[in-house]
Amino acid sequence: MKIGVLLSGCGVYDGAEIQESVLTLLAIDEIGAESLCISIDAPQHHVVNHATGEEMKEQRNMLVESARISRGNVVRIEDVSPADIDALVIPGGFGSAKNFSNWAFFGPNGVVGDDVKLLLVNLVNAGKPIVALCVSPVVLAKAFEGSSINPMMTIGSRSASSPYTIEDFQQGLMKTGSRVEDKMIHEILIDKKNRIITAPCYMMDASISQIRLNIKSAIEALNEVYDA
Repeated sequence: MKIGVLLSGCGVYDGAEIQESVLTLLAIDEIGAESLCISIDAPQHHVVNHATGEEMKEQRNMLVESARISRGNVVRIEDVSPADIDALVIPGGFGSAKNFSNWAFFGPNGVVGDDVKLLLVNLVNAGKPIVALCVSPVVLAKAFEGSSINPMMTIGSRSASSPYTIEDFQQGLMKTGSRVEDKMIHEILIDKKNRIITAPCYMMDASISQIRLNIKSAIEALNEVYDA
């Protein structure tokens, strides 16, 4: 099995969440599958100093930054088709809401990038599973908005501690036509009909070991989705 990992850069505040990305690659390896890192050869929205949280006056490329996580092995999104992979994982990080889409600035009224939307729609049409971690369900929500696909997804729980306002995210997802369900850090959500798996990860206050187990559960659930 070959599983694509769609990376939006390198760093939680302006790209892909590094811990979620690396733990995804580990979980893929542990189920005996091969990973294929994918990114976009274009500038990310902006660059953030992760020590201060301040924006930096420089420009970085998503593909180049993603190569830091993948140890140089990364392919351009336009060079990947559903026939090349058996499933796709999208780690979290603000890059999903800033680079793959502009949800961070416009919420559910924003848009998703054409290249990302094309890959996601083609994968679902081909029956290939998608795993969206952390905030990445917003990317799926915008990709399938207005279509016959109304995914059931989680973006966390309103009943536990979170650095974000989970209810606002849930309302935004529902505005696009997606359906939502509360899930805690030790839980995942499987939409068997659409073969979509979501896990809250760092949308909740959690330790790295909890994130590790959450991602491991999501990747292992791919076998269940394939049997659906």
